[in-house]
Amino acid sequence: MGTDVAVVEAEPEGALVVRPGLGEAERDALAAAVRVLEGSTLVGRISTLAGRPLELLGRALPEPAQAAIAKATDLAMRTALRVAIRTMRSGGPGGPARSGRFDTFAAMASGAAGGALGLATLPFELPVSTTLILRSIAGIARDEGEDLSDPATALACLEVFALGSRTEQDDLAQGGYFAVRGALAKTVTQAAKLAAAQGFADATAPAFLRFASQVASRFGVVVSQKVAAGAVPIVGALGGAAVNAAFIEHFRSVARAHFTVRRLERVHGREVVRDAYEEARLRAGLG
Repeated sequence: MGTDVAVVEAEPEGALVVRPGLGEAERDALAAAVRVLEGSTLVGRISTLAGRPLELLGRALPEPAQAAIAKATDLAMRTALRVAIRTMRSGGPGGPARSGRFDTFAAMASGAAGGALGLATLPFELPVSTTLILRSIAGIARDEGEDLSDPATALACLEVFALGSRTEQDDLAQGGYFAVRGALAKTVTQAAKLAAAQGFADATAPAFLRFASQVASRFGVVVSQKVAAGAVPIVGALGGAAVNAAFIEHFRSVARAHFTVRRLERVHGREVVRDAYEEARLRAGLG
């Protein structure tokens, strides 16, 4: 089986561009991305780790804990923004493709320290974990053909933290992956325009901080779930290292799926890929 019937699209200037439909291998890659982006959650991954469903992770934490998590998450995302800027300026992680093994081990060590000392360490541990995750995300983006010197790529890397923060109770869950991208679109566009005009010289520019804040508000939900996991005996017995390993692997999977979709969009155009995505989503019973 080869590619599907070609799709003819009109460019803004009026010229017609022929974009071939997705081939079989591309459809398989997209179907795998759909399963991650629509069917995978952090709670599900930790439940698999624990060997049983963990509904307790959906319960609200005490207000002091929620306030501490919100503050730590905001700090972590601002730190990630600064790291993304440095990554962009340096052209991204050098050397061969990253396996993520080092980042996972480092995150496990960070999680072990956090698990031993409790919530008080979160403002220190979470920025470290988030930075390690971002390094892996940037490596995956590069592997999927992204230009890490492009400001749009830096923003797309940070976007993964929002895309990976899906929960069953999420207001955007019904719309899925494209609903989250759509919710972020305005702040992404504003930040991208500022970056194109002025670069990332000022990480505290309002457009960048609005984007970081919007991502942090979603990311904080799964951080709360990670913290709550420590209160569940069967998970707590596994230790903070194992939970952090699940945490980073969850976002690595989401990053791979996200940048697979973006790679296909560069080849076939957004509308063609979105139509194929929705078809795969319905076929998988995730619609």
